[in-house]
Amino acid sequence: MKKRIVKVTALILAVLMTGAVLGGCNGGNAETSSTASTEEIQLKDKYEYVELDENKVYFADIDIKDYGKIIVKLDQKSAPISCANFVALANMGFYDGLTFHRIMEGFMMQGGNAEGTDKEGIAQTIKGEFSANGVDNPLLHTRGAISMARTSLSMDSATSQFFIVHKTSPHLDGQYACFGYVTDGMDVVDKICTEAEPTDDNGTIEKDKQPVINSIRIRT
Repeated sequence: MKKRIVKVTALILAVLMTGAVLGGCNGGNAETSSTASTEEIQLKDKYEYVELDENKVYFADIDIKDYGKIIVKLDQKSAPISCANFVALANMGFYDGLTFHRIMEGFMMQGGNAEGTDKEGIAQTIKGEFSANGVDNPLLHTRGAISMARTSLSMDSATSQFFIVHKTSPHLDGQYACFGYVTDGMDVVDKICTEAEPTDDNGTIEKDKQPVINSIRIRT
């Protein structure tokens, strides 16, 4: 039985992913901004190898406080590195208590930013699995797609931040690593996106109004 193995190790990154989706609803990008830090990592002992069985299909149950659950089917065949990284972080409870900090109706909702928490800086940059980076990933950013955010400085700069596409955004195809699709709970995505009150054109949501991720649990 073949298994894909991704080693997830603790790193104090010179550049931390703090997350900002840039641009308007019809032409935005899914980028993260960066800040520097040398703070002690508190959760480093929780990182471990994650093994994905190629013969199994993985699902992520994303439970969002006051909204409900979004179920995502991961496609490890098309994006094995992105899937393994997401599963590893979810399994260690990394996403629990984090938020969706940038939301743009008609475009996407982005979460997984650990800035300002005891998880800040705990991540591993991963290979960007998309055609512009030389990777054959056929997945498109249609409604319900889940994909990795990254900085504009490097195609291999994704860490923990991800976004869920609210409305089909073909301009992201080949530029960002889509790694699965929502199978249930698009009504939750719709509600979050339509109720969001961003403070600027980049979809920034005030801290006390950011939808909270209760948990992300992985199952097969």
